[in-house]
Amino acid sequence: MYQVIIVIHVLLGLGVVGLVLMQQGKGADAGAAFGTGSSGSVFGAQGAASFLSRTTAILAALFFTTSLGLAVLNSQQSVAKDLIINNKAQQDVPSAVSNPVSAELPVVPSSTNGSEPAK
Repeated sequence: MYQVIIVIHVLLGLGVVGLVLMQQGKGADAGAAFGTGSSGSVFGAQGAASFLSRTTAILAALFFTTSLGLAVLNSQQSVAKDLIINNKAQQDVPSAVSNPVSAELPVVPSSTNGSEPAK
């Protein structure tokens, strides 16, 4: 479920970016005032702007909703989840590699007889 929401979240983000880039700036309205033929477009003179802005607002609201959903799902997990390194790979690491300080210390055998010095 978590991965499905992430995929939807990424697609919504790309959709918002694409729709924002498709919209015209406020300076483009001056050219339409002189009759450059924008009224003959598919959506009419102002139809495309309102359609794109409404679609952008809907996708942005869905993007925020998926953001909140991902935050809630992530806060309910008790263990940190790493997508790159799995738990089995962490368990296969030898203890000397995971703790380099203990690998450098020499092993001194303990003697039962107090007369012999440690080697």
